Amino acid sequence: MHILMVSHFFESHLGGIERVAGHLSRQMAAQGADVTWTASGQDPAPVDIPTLCLSCINPTEKLTGLPMPIPGPVGMAALWRAVGRADAVVVHDALYVTSILALAMARLRGRRVVLIQHIAGIPFASGVMRAVMALANAVVTRPMLWAADRLVFISDTVRRDLLGDPARRDYALLFNGVDGDVFTRLGPAAQGLPEGKRRVLFVGRFVEKKGLSILRAVAAMRPDVAFLLAGAGPIRPASWGLANVHDLGPQAPAQLAALYRSADCLLLPSVGEGYPLVIQEAMACGLPVICGAPTHLADPEAGPFLRGVAVDLADAEGSAARVAAMLDAPGPTMAQRAQMAAWAAARYSWAAMARAIMGLTTG
Repeated sequence: MHILMVSHFFESHLGGIERVAGHLSRQMAAQGADVTWTASGQDPAPVDIPTLCLSCINPTEKLTGLPMPIPGPVGMAALWRAVGRADAVVVHDALYVTSILALAMARLRGRRVVLIQHIAGIPFASGVMRAVMALANAVVTRPMLWAADRLVFISDTVRRDLLGDPARRDYALLFNGVDGDVFTRLGPAAQGLPEGKRRVLFVGRFVEKKGLSILRAVAAMRPDVAFLLAGAGPIRPASWGLANVHDLGPQAPAQLAALYRSADCLLLPSVGEGYPLVIQEAMACGLPVICGAPTHLADPEAGPFLRGVAVDLADAEGSAARVAAMLDAPGPTMAQRAQMAAWAAARYSWAAMARAIMGLTTG
């Protein structure tokens, strides 16, 4: 079977959805599928799996933090041909132009479509952006959900937001996997980190929806804590002028695992998330997690291991105060951290997720 995997970017763009698409492409190939991964050619494509780079423009990311690659005529023609060669198309998230085009082309060419939905609405600080997001979900996301042959959610909170409770159509709830060879409690610690302070780690894109304004506010409130930020994006934490904020830049998986093993907690004060992969990776390394509510409910069985905090991008100071209070709350014991790591390692499997999605492509 030839599967066309469609995402907005390749994993070198450093987003979570792209990393999921990469893991699934490799796992499906390992399980015997013929997979081609297609995405915008803005960033380097992986060299270990077949790819198709689409010629796109991306006008919105620097202005709003929202990545939105838009294929031109050459990119559209290449995508049309790729859909025609495929037996099934796996599309990541409904709102991207690449996703909309791939699903529409698959319908026209009679190809089966599995849509993997990662996020729902994003409560931006700007009322205009919130209205745009709500309109987009109403006129694009929900019709896309109904147009797909099979629907997958990686978060139960996203499923409830978009399908209601009880759900208005059939779906599969499949959680992202974790690379158990990399993300474990056992392994080297990160070197060159600040000494003598608690270490709070953030991993993700440096964009508004990830709660960077809240991170800045809580770091200003808590000079006694070292805030380690791993990632990249249009926001520049180094420009904040806070001595306890350390911009580590992008990190390879092994470097991330070492950071998880060296920090005191992972802090992800983001909004509009599904179930960020970094949360599951941190759990597998035994690192306590504080995240924006209701992300901590994405996997109903993970609730006892995650701490959710109410965050509001329009009220960074109030949100930061709630985060600071949670940082002072008693955390899990070492025995509880070991229990969490073992549980996450057993629950989250890329191979199992890929196998289930391949099953959905055939019936």
